[in-house]
Amino acid sequence: MKIPVIKQLVEKYSKEELEKAEAAIAEEQTPQIEIPGEDEGEQLTHAYAAIEIIQSMEENNVDFKTALREYTGRVRNSIS
Repeated sequence: MKIPVIKQLVEKYSKEELEKAEAAIAEEQTPQIEIPGEDEGEQLTHAYAAIEIIQSMEENNVDFKTALREYTGRVRNSIS
């Protein structure tokens, strides 16, 4: 998971565009937008993270940094 890539996706694409790209990658198809990543797994991670962050920004009326911090905190907790 690369934070600069996620930030770029959040700034560049809508939640709907990212959801379509995530679905295409999951179905082993080429998405219509560019999702950077070394492999499909990393691309899915980036798309999913960007979607979650956008959703948090919209629902909780927070900025990118706050939504990112909340997301990475959930990821850390799920790993430990």
